[in-house]
Amino acid sequence: MIYAISDLHLSLGGDKPMDIFGSIWKDHHLKLQENWSKSVKDDDVVIIGGDISWAMRLEETRADFNFIHQLPGKKILFRGNHDYWWQSYSKIKKVLPPSMQAVQNNYISYQDRIALCGTRGWTVPGGENYTEQDEKIYQRELIRLRLSLTAAQKDGFNEFIVTLHYPPLTSRGENTGFTAIMQEFGVRICLYGHLHGVDQQRVFQGEKKGINYYFTAADFLNFNPLLILAD
Repeated sequence: MIYAISDLHLSLGGDKPMDIFGSIWKDHHLKLQENWSKSVKDDDVVIIGGDISWAMRLEETRADFNFIHQLPGKKILFRGNHDYWWQSYSKIKKVLPPSMQAVQNNYISYQDRIALCGTRGWTVPGGENYTEQDEKIYQRELIRLRLSLTAAQKDGFNEFIVTLHYPPLTSRGENTGFTAIMQEFGVRICLYGHLHGVDQQRVFQGEKKGINYYFTAADFLNFNPLLILAD
């Protein structure tokens, strides 16, 4: 089975109390641990869609990574905007515990039939505060998404699950470069997170132009990994 959750915002090796963002975040790692352990089995896969740890440097992620590692299942990590510790892929690969893998310009195979692809994403054009710098990052993230999907396609995959941290649609539910690339490759499932508080009122879930969108922010899911695909 494939589950998904994002925005864990762990700080077990630091001092970043999350309950300042609302009571739902009080001891949220304990809720996550309980719910995760009830649902996920050792042979399942859990996609973690960014904002994993508040650590600033890779060496400061140890407590958070160990916490995730001890939870059941194989974990596939994607970068979020607050994952400041995320350095080069080669450095991350060296320190990740055995149950964890990261995706950056590549993909992970699920049962040799589905490619788990994706990238961080970014603010999309059309926002009132969209800047020239945003455009540069947005274009770079489009390239990274294409690299991930192309790598899987070259290896013979034609079924994909795409994970982005940022919403791939505009706040009005309009298509973007991310959705265009997914449509080009025939993607049927897209996961995303990033939004919190009142912003979750504009979450889009459901089917749009052949793509099924799932919103996976941990607080939205009450810290319970969402079942995406049952075998």
